[in-house]
Amino acid sequence: MRAKEPLSGLVLAGVVYLLLALKGHSLWVSHSYLLSLVTFIYLAAGAGYLLHWIFAWRGMGFLASTVAWSGLILNTVGWGLRWWESHQLGYGHIPLSNLYESLIFFAWATMAVYLFLELKFQGKILGTFVAPVASLIMAYASFGTNTDIEPLVPALRSNWLTAHVITCFLGYGAFAVAFGMGIVYLLRPHHPSPKSLWQYVPGKETLDNLMYKLILFGFFWLTVGIITGAVWADQAWGSYWSWDPKETWSLITWFIYAAAIHARLTRGWTGKRMAALAVIGFFAVLFTYFGVNFWLSGLHSYATSS
Repeated sequence: MRAKEPLSGLVLAGVVYLLLALKGHSLWVSHSYLLSLVTFIYLAAGAGYLLHWIFAWRGMGFLASTVAWSGLILNTVGWGLRWWESHQLGYGHIPLSNLYESLIFFAWATMAVYLFLELKFQGKILGTFVAPVASLIMAYASFGTNTDIEPLVPALRSNWLTAHVITCFLGYGAFAVAFGMGIVYLLRPHHPSPKSLWQYVPGKETLDNLMYKLILFGFFWLTVGIITGAVWADQAWGSYWSWDPKETWSLITWFIYAAAIHARLTRGWTGKRMAALAVIGFFAVLFTYFGVNFWLSGLHSYATSS
């Protein structure tokens, strides 16, 4: 069944895209239209995962995974279409340069990390918590930000932009899934009753192990993201590190996850303490991503523009 789900998702995504293309009488569907649809596809996947959890309906679990995969594929296609459309407008830049584009990639990274785990560990119930988060990210991107394609500001005209943003958001996606697992860990009883829905959720030991591995994965990519960001900063502003609010909070976030890994390796921290650090770390991620952009001014203030 592991191979069938991505293949079924690809087929479903192809059918959806074909229907949209036929409706618009054109092979190319607008990226904004397609990505807006992805919002509801992720939400539908979340609903399917919830039904699978509540009713222990195996067929619904397969359907939810198929829908989630189709959403991820269409998310990728929509992102690629925006890139293609930027070339058609004469700008020709990878869509990672502003809040809207980074949110689209954030949702993609979150679902990609989760679906990889689902393939590897066969558990589908956790999609109940992850897919709605991806849907909310997509919804905010589509309805709460400027979706226009505009030329890059000078600071963003660097090949280091791609490396920096992709690596950071791979880390953020892993941290988002680890956050979801941390919440589930804190809510799940140690010994759920046979009639409780929690009996279908992976055990605390499994959740703790997956959460730690996600933190390791995210920490690696965040580290690479900070390094590539420093190189980019030197090219754009003539300094590797300027203690800009974005840089400072990225470093704070890095230290939180570094502390979690250190505590695990040297003090043997597991369970509630690791779950709490996963939750705290993700709030630091959110503040680094949203709070700095909206409430603190600095070299990264362009991220709130179009």
